[in-house]
Amino acid sequence: MKVSQPAPAFDLEAYANGKIERVRSDQYKGKWLVLFFYPRDFTFVCPTELKALAAHQKEFEAENAQLIAASTDSAYSHQAWFSRDLPEVKYPVLADTGHQLAREYGILLEKDGTALRGTFIIDPDGIVQYSVVSSLNVGRSSSETLRVLQALKSGGLCPIDWKKGDKNL
Repeated sequence: MKVSQPAPAFDLEAYANGKIERVRSDQYKGKWLVLFFYPRDFTFVCPTELKALAAHQKEFEAENAQLIAASTDSAYSHQAWFSRDLPEVKYPVLADTGHQLAREYGILLEKDGTALRGTFIIDPDGIVQYSVVSSLNVGRSSSETLRVLQALKSGGLCPIDWKKGDKNL
């Protein structure tokens, strides 16, 4: 998925705040979307990211942004893992069992059906404004993702290490 292109639409089962339900991308029209893929449920690095993003959820919401996680595991796998080990995660976790969404975002490892760690920030008009993809072994930074969202929302030129409240160039 290239920055400045329309984000692929989705309509998938998800585990969200204690229950399995359908989640559609059009539910979030007019909001910023932080869509992030993680490799697998019941792993080691993934829960550190999921918990860190959950700890920042109110800050993302204050920016009119919705966090949405995704992996290629089923909604039932999400339910078993999140209800047991990650009860603080309240944002939706998509079940991309058909691998289509990960494939459309260009982060699917076809040989085993695993998604790389991909983070995509999508503006309220449905355009991808930011993407970063890392290997399976390296976790991302929730505070950096929030900083980038705030920089994108500032509407100006943001130098290195820009933070909300700093002047734009």
